[in-house]
Amino acid sequence: MARSVYVTGIDRGDGRQAVELGVMELLTRQVDRVGVFRPLVHASAPGRPGSDHVVELLRGRYRIDLPSADLYGLTYEEAAALQAARGQDELVSVLVDRFHAVERRCQAVLVLGTDFADTNIPDELAFNARLANEFGAAVLPVVGGHAADPDAVTAEVRNAHRAYTDLGCETLAMIANRVAPGGKQRIQRTLTEKLPIPAYVIPEEPALAAPTVAQLVEATGAEVLLGDAAGLARDVRGYVFGGAMLPTFLDALTEGALVVTPGDRADLVIGSLAAHAAGAPPIAGILLTLGQHPGPNVMALAARLAPGTPVAVVPEGSWPTAAALTHLEGKLTAASARKAEIALGLFELHVDTVELTNRIEVGRSERVTPMMFEHELLERARAGRRHVVLPEGTEERVLRAAEILLRRNICDLTLLGEPDAVRRKAAGLGIDLPREDPGTDRAQVRIVDPATSPLRRQFAELYARLRAHKGMTVELALDVVTDVSYFGTLMVQEGIADGMVSGAVHSTAATIRPAFEVIKTSPGASIVSSVFFMCLADKVLVYGDCAVNPDPDAQQLADIAIQAAATAAQFGVEPRVAMLSYSTGTSGSGADVDKVRKATELVRELRPDILVEGPIQYDAAVDERVAATKLPGSAVAGRATVLIFPDLNTGNNTYKAVQRSAGAVAVGPVLQGLRKPVNDLSRGALVQDIVNTVAITAIQSQSQSQSQDRKELQA
Repeated sequence: MARSVYVTGIDRGDGRQAVELGVMELLTRQVDRVGVFRPLVHASAPGRPGSDHVVELLRGRYRIDLPSADLYGLTYEEAAALQAARGQDELVSVLVDRFHAVERRCQAVLVLGTDFADTNIPDELAFNARLANEFGAAVLPVVGGHAADPDAVTAEVRNAHRAYTDLGCETLAMIANRVAPGGKQRIQRTLTEKLPIPAYVIPEEPALAAPTVAQLVEATGAEVLLGDAAGLARDVRGYVFGGAMLPTFLDALTEGALVVTPGDRADLVIGSLAAHAAGAPPIAGILLTLGQHPGPNVMALAARLAPGTPVAVVPEGSWPTAAALTHLEGKLTAASARKAEIALGLFELHVDTVELTNRIEVGRSERVTPMMFEHELLERARAGRRHVVLPEGTEERVLRAAEILLRRNICDLTLLGEPDAVRRKAAGLGIDLPREDPGTDRAQVRIVDPATSPLRRQFAELYARLRAHKGMTVELALDVVTDVSYFGTLMVQEGIADGMVSGAVHSTAATIRPAFEVIKTSPGASIVSSVFFMCLADKVLVYGDCAVNPDPDAQQLADIAIQAAATAAQFGVEPRVAMLSYSTGTSGSGADVDKVRKATELVRELRPDILVEGPIQYDAAVDERVAATKLPGSAVAGRATVLIFPDLNTGNNTYKAVQRSAGAVAVGPVLQGLRKPVNDLSRGALVQDIVNTVAITAIQSQSQSQSQDRKELQA
């Protein structure tokens, strides 16, 4: 039977969508078959079944492959009619049947309680408690604290705990959400003292309450004249209504504000966009009133000044438009990926996720899916937060990845580039890069320009010493270290950053050459090599070397295998190494096979503790039926987890073939053999690829620090 969690509340406006998202994240880290169920949903139109934006967000984000209709019980209207005709027992019976239809196909189910908004359910709290009990689900109540004083929030949480407990519910924990940051500690202290179960207090996050421009356009029925998807995804953090002359109006602009002005005020439209382009300040967009469209010359200039910045028009005047905007709040939807990351970061920062996971008691699946592997990477990186430098600070994908990394508190970052240029690019993409605030627990970001940094002279002197044998001087080095790859590498060498990730726009050579020159290979490693983590449907394999060494000799191949086994173990993959060739065992001969055979012997000689087999063909390495025929009795054949290719041509083509044909997620390349972690990205890397690679780099740094600590203790 699946373990189910029922997230519920006591009133509307509690912001529990962030909690629902956080709980789903915890469940998907443990098992690969997670379902979601909304017992009651509002109809999308009279007489039509409804859908829910949170359910659809979870369904898409966590790849829930159940039919959408199965994830809902009844509409509120259907439920009211059924209860009136046949009583609540019959209503509950129908909902239980539909819930079990989902539960039977899942290892865990997240249930989303009623929303306390226009539901017409008598004693809604008791109704949720009964459903949770009938579903056999543990309850996680969420109490909203928006605009409430700490004493009132504390009393509401205690009352909610008592109510659900008295109704026979198994209560996992209590969550006070959207509380004023200043009252968080007081509420937390009181609840910890007064409640017999864990209590978590999550502060108000303005970025979650802020609607996006797209949500505002939908709510007002506006016509979009200009703007791309990134611009429409920007948060609206305030409103500035234009009526004054331009100089006075510009002083009123604030970061993230939506400018609302009549469409005939071309001066305010162009002035606002010019201010945005200059980054002083970046606005969310412009909403024109009275149905007036600016002339073509004005629109053409607007498009050139701030490409992507939304400009929309509504037929109403300023007053009715203001009334429509007043109570508009942001919501989590499948289209608001940024808000989902913000919500998860907030949840993970303020909820003891280890404690809550243990209380949910979901047994961890033996299968490791791509999503579970990615979750594990982020969780491990977050657990021992490191500082990673990203040299490509103005690259869009890097900035989007940086926002996720910061919001999820995965690591501290340094972005290299001219600060104003980096922040302007971020603002143009609707990305909020927080200012440094060492007084918080949140991940921090710094923006450093190598050309003007006070570290430039120090790095030049260091580089000149390291490369003196090549004729390098301080004067020449002053120019070299302004290159972002060299500057970032020197930050790692000097311990200012724990690792570096680059390559989204730079070549592999430009990324790793400075590492070869400055950081160099770790003790015991003869070469630097790479691996990819190949996340298949039910397991993770390690492929090496697929990115660095074109034609390694036997000694180098053995080194790659030993390094790859260590990397696999570092990331939770039990190493069973297959040295791949076009023949298995003693069935073939030739220089290529002999190289692999010799490399295998060297691995056994140097590291007798490593399980290794070779030469072996790919099918015999991963398929137990083939292995039983070709290499019966082998501890590796049919069960290999680390696959070492004889050359770059074979490795690179194989990983890409598996990635494209089998739908595998390829994480990497991950460089190994360096004293300190530097990792290269594919120039086609997606945002999630960058996030994963940064997490891997942080974990590599953690492991190196732990290894150094062990050596110091032994000494």
